[in-house]
Amino acid sequence: MRINYKKLWILLIEKDITPVKLRKDLNIATGTMTKLRRNEEVAIAVLMRICEYLDCDIGDICKFEKNQNN
Repeated sequence: MRINYKKLWILLIEKDITPVKLRKDLNIATGTMTKLRRNEEVAIAVLMRICEYLDCDIGDICKFEKNQNN
């Protein structure tokens, strides 16, 4: 399984929030933002802060996908 954050980027566009504003408002490390952009795992605490900030559920910002080779 792998994680995909495409929903997060779409939600940010819909709410007119830039990734830079999200990072600064939540004090998210640049390395963590890079992981989000690369669809890599990040700490659940970070995802919870993002959900609280955007007033949404975790399923609204990410989804799990089966690996292609499975």
